Amino acid sequence: MPAFRQVGEKQLPQEVVFMAWSPKRDLIALANRAGEVLLHRLANFQRVWSLPPNENTGKEVTALAWRPDGKILAFGLSDTKRIILCDVEKPESLHSFSVDSSITYMHWMEVTEESSVLTSFYNAEDESNLLLPKLPALPKNYSTTAKIFSEEKSDEIMKLLGDVRLNTLVLGGSSGFIEIYAYGMFKIAAVTGVAGSCRGLCLSSDLKSLSVITEIRDSSDSEAEITYFQLDTSLLSSYLPEVTRMARKFTHISTLLQYIKLSLTCMCEAWEEILMQMDSRLTKFVQEKNTTTSVQDEFMQLLLWGKASLELQALLMNQLTVKGLKKLGQSIESSYSSIQKLVISHLQSGSEALLYHLSELKGMALWKQKYESLGLDASGIEEAITAVGSFILKANELLQVIDSSMKNFKAFFRWLYVAMLRMSEDHVLPELNKMTQKDITFVADFLTEHFNEAPELYNRKGKYFNVERVGQYLKDEDDDLVSPPNTEGNQWFNFLKNSTHLKESPLLFPYYPEKSLHFVKRQMEGVIDQCLQKPADVIGKSVHQAVCMSLYKTSESEDSTPQLFKLPFLWNDKTSNIHYVLFTILENSISKIYILRRHTDTSRSVSNGILAVEFGNFLNNSINESSDSRCYSCLDAHFYDDETVTVVLKESVEQEGKERVLAQLPLSSVYTDEDQDREFIWDSTKRLDEQSGEIPTRAVILENQWRVLENMKAQYVAVNGIRKVSCVVSTASVNKPVDCNLCQDTVVPLSLHNMEKLTEVFRSAFFTFQPAE
Repeated sequence: MPAFRQVGEKQLPQEVVFMAWSPKRDLIALANRAGEVLLHRLANFQRVWSLPPNENTGKEVTALAWRPDGKILAFGLSDTKRIILCDVEKPESLHSFSVDSSITYMHWMEVTEESSVLTSFYNAEDESNLLLPKLPALPKNYSTTAKIFSEEKSDEIMKLLGDVRLNTLVLGGSSGFIEIYAYGMFKIAAVTGVAGSCRGLCLSSDLKSLSVITEIRDSSDSEAEITYFQLDTSLLSSYLPEVTRMARKFTHISTLLQYIKLSLTCMCEAWEEILMQMDSRLTKFVQEKNTTTSVQDEFMQLLLWGKASLELQALLMNQLTVKGLKKLGQSIESSYSSIQKLVISHLQSGSEALLYHLSELKGMALWKQKYESLGLDASGIEEAITAVGSFILKANELLQVIDSSMKNFKAFFRWLYVAMLRMSEDHVLPELNKMTQKDITFVADFLTEHFNEAPELYNRKGKYFNVERVGQYLKDEDDDLVSPPNTEGNQWFNFLKNSTHLKESPLLFPYYPEKSLHFVKRQMEGVIDQCLQKPADVIGKSVHQAVCMSLYKTSESEDSTPQLFKLPFLWNDKTSNIHYVLFTILENSISKIYILRRHTDTSRSVSNGILAVEFGNFLNNSINESSDSRCYSCLDAHFYDDETVTVVLKESVEQEGKERVLAQLPLSSVYTDEDQDREFIWDSTKRLDEQSGEIPTRAVILENQWRVLENMKAQYVAVNGIRKVSCVVSTASVNKPVDCNLCQDTVVPLSLHNMEKLTEVFRSAFFTFQPAE
């Protein structure tokens, strides 16, 4: 019985460039040439969701990786140099960040190392849950959050935290770019000293070593040289408990910054453009009126004498209208109330939680024996705490402005509504007609402060008035506030101004009365990023090169192959702490597969070595008895689990009708005690392909651990040993129409005409693995 059972086949309308199985579920993520990211379920290849390319995130996907718990999918975009973290349940970005290079590879791993200190940290309840109130769920009635959050719950932002156990997202890019992100959120290492564009990455589960495969090219026309680097990351493993605690704090802080950002976005959405109607109508009134009387005097005359000029009557009755005034009043009350609630319940609680975690991080930084080596800087964190304090002050200032504006507008609109009813000679209700001297004084003060014409404001904003004062706080711009709060006569400000000691006191948070809330938030984010950047620099500089091995030069045909399907392939054996590198070298028209082993502890030479694997004609007789003896070349190879490699093979001399083979290669059939006697001595002055004749070669017999892939020009394979499933991608010539009958999703059938514009159509077949009898 074959070792594999085919469970499905699917024709794809777009060329697949990346695919990755979920580590926990029967889901596979695909990225195609059009820049679309798709998530499919194994059963009937049912599509879960698709995320089309867009201008904001990017259109060119260059890498995919799953978080180890399978709840978050990360993908990199080269055109925008952004990393997107997407919830598995919904095709929307939960978090994104920019990097300095186009990402060519990413690897997301979980630390499996155990210690009593780590175990107690993993099991202990997060103190912040006991000391801080639970953050209110973000409202889902705004377009920004409705896209991200499901109807049942809107606290998906907290999914970014994930499990307490440390996991790291390692990014590799062009020009030797390598960065490590704790929990996929915050950068803990920026690695330098690696040459070339990254083709593969693998960080060991004990954090002792980072294996990197790069492509080094002298010029655009030259052949690329594939090189293997093993980097010593022992600082991370030596300080693993400290790194985990620090990284957890970083992730809390990063998640809270995202929470505050979304809260502020909801506030901006709650503020409506209709609130600017009064400013624009008054500006138009100034431009069109023929009298020299100021707008303020026109309204004052109406307030004191109950009489309005004909021009003011036209403005109020024809342009603003009674109905329009009521609508404007309702909009202002509704909008201000929503913004006020968001500030109190979300912005303030998120800022206070941020202050708590930064204060804890400062306490960690002061424990120099533990955290100084990791680059935690107490003075930098103190600046971040100060920046958060300034943001909280600005949020409180906005609350005061909202409260004052609501009172002012309510009194002003009530008076104006009555005045307009009298102009139209409508009946005025007795309760509206009552206006005390105090009410008149209140409206007069409002007119004096808000209805002054400002020609300099027209040059800046295209309007003469700034009656509405809340919107300026929500503008994402560097300009000073048009109408900053009036601090004249404020006793606290006068006291600080006259006190030289208090003015410079570190106990007082700086206050920026001229700046918007958005500006202070961006300033806070910049200071926090800067203070948390130092550990990444310090840890990155501690990483040093242990091994550099030139493997081989690529052929021209390989340069046109999609990045996903290019060997070498890296694998980390968590049990024995060994890095494996799989690659092929073409020799006499046969591509042997080479297996390079490196122990994660760079100080040890045990388990290091290299072997070549040769596939003979034992398969050939089973496929076609009459065929001549031929050898098989390896097209693709991936680790199925720690003990087995899945390979795609083809005959070295391929003819029409010759089938390709999917096979399982047990490592036990490759590594024997005899290999100790045939150890390969590597000459560091030569590339490995120049020494291939001296590398020990193992001819293997696969018995029944293989399957013929009938009618498939199989090329690439992706496997998931946990789910015992693989996906084989094949290409087919496009000289005939494509049969779409097997497609469950709606796919436009390709006609003979438009198929002439394509070179290949990709098919994928799914197989489940069965143990050989």
